Amino acid sequence: MFGDDETEEVRVFTLGEARSLMPRLRKLLTRVSKEREALLDMRVEIDLAREKAIEGGGGSLLGPTYIVHLIAFSEAVQEIEYLGVHVKDLRNGLVDFPYDRDGRIVYLCWKPDEDEIAWWHETDAGVAGRQPLTDEFE
Repeated sequence: MFGDDETEEVRVFTLGEARSLMPRLRKLLTRVSKEREALLDMRVEIDLAREKAIEGGGGSLLGPTYIVHLIAFSEAVQEIEYLGVHVKDLRNGLVDFPYDRDGRIVYLCWKPDEDEIAWWHETDAGVAGRQPLTDEFE
């Protein structure tokens, strides 16, 4: 049947469920950030090796280390997404939790430098449309 592949099961969180994941997410997002920085630190040399490879030469002593960091980075991002949390900004660790607000999905929005999940936004608004949580979200 057409369209079945497009139907993706979305986990919907309560505020309590989202808050309970914060310690785990902090650890995972710290790992994402650390691995991302390591990858960026190697980027110039890896890019040079890639250019040389196109010309028939190439390679880098950093290649195996780069792959190790790339795998660790990917695994951490996948673990977050497996939880049902949407990763929105890898640099800042911004994540969204789908939340049912009066029968429609909105996002609870959080990043690791915030003490609590205190913001939400419409699915099409993004971080610029963040609004403070009110008592109705409890």
